[in-house]
Amino acid sequence: MAESPESPGARLALLNAAMKRCVLCPRKCRVDRTAGERGFCGLANEILVSHSLPHHGEEPPISGDRGAGTVFFSSCNLGCCYCQNYQISHVLRGKRIRTGDLSRTMLDLRKGGCHNIEAVTPTPQLPRIIEAVFEAREAGLDIPLVYNCGGYENPDMIRLLEGVVDVYLPDFKYGREEDALELSRVGDYPRWALESLKEMMRQAGDSLVTEGGIAVKGIIVRHLVLPGKRENSLEVLRLIRKHLSIHLPLSLMSQYTPTPPVKDHPLLGRRVTRGEYEEIVNKALDMGFEEIYTQEVDERTLSPDFDRDRPFQWAGPGKG
Repeated sequence: MAESPESPGARLALLNAAMKRCVLCPRKCRVDRTAGERGFCGLANEILVSHSLPHHGEEPPISGDRGAGTVFFSSCNLGCCYCQNYQISHVLRGKRIRTGDLSRTMLDLRKGGCHNIEAVTPTPQLPRIIEAVFEAREAGLDIPLVYNCGGYENPDMIRLLEGVVDVYLPDFKYGREEDALELSRVGDYPRWALESLKEMMRQAGDSLVTEGGIAVKGIIVRHLVLPGKRENSLEVLRLIRKHLSIHLPLSLMSQYTPTPPVKDHPLLGRRVTRGEYEEIVNKALDMGFEEIYTQEVDERTLSPDFDRDRPFQWAGPGKG
């Protein structure tokens, strides 16, 4: 008997087929990753994990008081020159593990008290991650799955995650194509971000459902305010308001820290000023956005250091 499209087996078959001529993300490299070919992300059919740990630096409904059960996957389908995770996104760095190892990691994070399983940069490794989630759930995993991605997603792949992902945590990095092309080598970013977020909203709604202050279903849209890129941030807000919803919870992030690859960049070589950041927050409020998570603007170094066992030494966004 054929399995229904909603069954785990059918979904995995479709995800695996997407890797035969890879279309997991909008780059659509069309290489056969199941045969060892590699496209933009540099990965074949493998799981490459940098770190897994309780993470206390996310938005309060994600981290709670016991931490998100965060798994940082190496590589990325974007090419952001300023990436805060450049140590693991720009190079294939980490431990290659089997699907069963990843499912056990998820169960261990649950056993350690984490509120959820948060997959960070899952897109290039999506089939194996979802396979591990199914295995972990069969073994008793009963906490939400958080999909933390860069926003450059193929809506057809997001559609396969309905009922699997509980909380979407996407970036909306760029409202302007020229900024996306200059900084991340993807001029079509705004189009795909809008289309994929529409699908996420169809599945999870345009708000966040919490129990005891912890997210169990819904979405938070993140935007990192970049120095000297005022118009880009304003355009992100305009696009969300026009095409998505003012009810969407926004996380407006001030934590940008120059990394070594951009230390001499004329704009990206400095931190965001309080004035730059507050202008974007105030504009979001003026536009009618109802739920906004904010950060302090100070001199803390907020970018992670993946040379350490525990990359983060800071607190995350608060609710504004």
